[in-house]
Amino acid sequence: MKNRKAIVWLAVIMALALVVYFNRGRIHFDWGMFWQQIRHIAWIHIAAGIALIYSTYLLRSYRWAIFLGPTKKVSPFTILGPQFIGFTAVSLFGRLADLIRPALIAKRVQLPISTQIAVYTIERMFDLGAAAIIFSSALLFVPRDLPHHEIFVNTGKAATLITLGIAVFAVIIRTSGGAVATAIHAALHPLSKPIADSVADKIRGFRDGLNALASAQDFFITTLVSLAMWGIIGLAYVQTLRAFVDTPELATITFSRTMLLMGASIFASAFQIPIIGWFTQITATAFSMHEFYGAPIEAATACGALLLVVCWLSIIPAGLIAARLNHVSLKSAAAEAASQAPAEPAL
Repeated sequence: MKNRKAIVWLAVIMALALVVYFNRGRIHFDWGMFWQQIRHIAWIHIAAGIALIYSTYLLRSYRWAIFLGPTKKVSPFTILGPQFIGFTAVSLFGRLADLIRPALIAKRVQLPISTQIAVYTIERMFDLGAAAIIFSSALLFVPRDLPHHEIFVNTGKAATLITLGIAVFAVIIRTSGGAVATAIHAALHPLSKPIADSVADKIRGFRDGLNALASAQDFFITTLVSLAMWGIIGLAYVQTLRAFVDTPELATITFSRTMLLMGASIFASAFQIPIIGWFTQITATAFSMHEFYGAPIEAATACGALLLVVCWLSIIPAGLIAARLNHVSLKSAAAEAASQAPAEPAL
């Protein structure tokens, strides 16, 4: 298994090296301008962005405590440490480590891990729905004179349709989740039993997660928390871009205009692999800023690197401290989570 992973890593690195080599004549990158952008950053905006991102972890803990409410009353601060540790593991080891959080929370609150994986499933769906609502609401009202305006509007419409689809899907699963899981399992079983089992289990997990919301009030509060969280993430993007005071295309950015950039970053992070995933995210965000906002490639690249630090890597110090205090080995926990990852969803 280790040899196979080593071969995959080697192939990825060689592919990246070949891409850089064959495109070296097309790349016109002024390193002097890049470092000038870094030197002139308004660091108060970066600090504000990091503070905003840290506040989202508090909201995540509060939302998870709501999901646990029907089963066990816990304080959001009780599960804040596992949030720090879990997202630190994802930053360092990639998406395969995403299941560390439900595993650590299950241990902390002394509940079966299956119940927390169900909560994790519904958390991902609320994230997707809230992000789609934020995207669609903002993108549909961007100025008409903005370059690539039709791309923003079409993306907003697509996000709206996704939001409606998620809402319909949630209602169907909440009311008839068991029957849907059985029907899909029967349809997929002739093609592949493992796939049929996996899809049916995910549908039941989503149903169990929805059932964790004991009342309409819980659903309403959870929706508001999710929307607030993703709105704050969007504001963190705005603060990071505005830190580049020497680049008007970034320094004057508005909330609605950051939505495509945010979408590109989330898409790149969905397939994140250790370390190399950092560079794919920087590339995705830098390309988006260069194409959609007309920012110089040097400023866009510097901003992409700072976005990675603010939105992903800034949690690492808190996560390492929390892991030390809770006697958690990140490497061991990530390996255990990776063994369960194929059966779980990722966002």
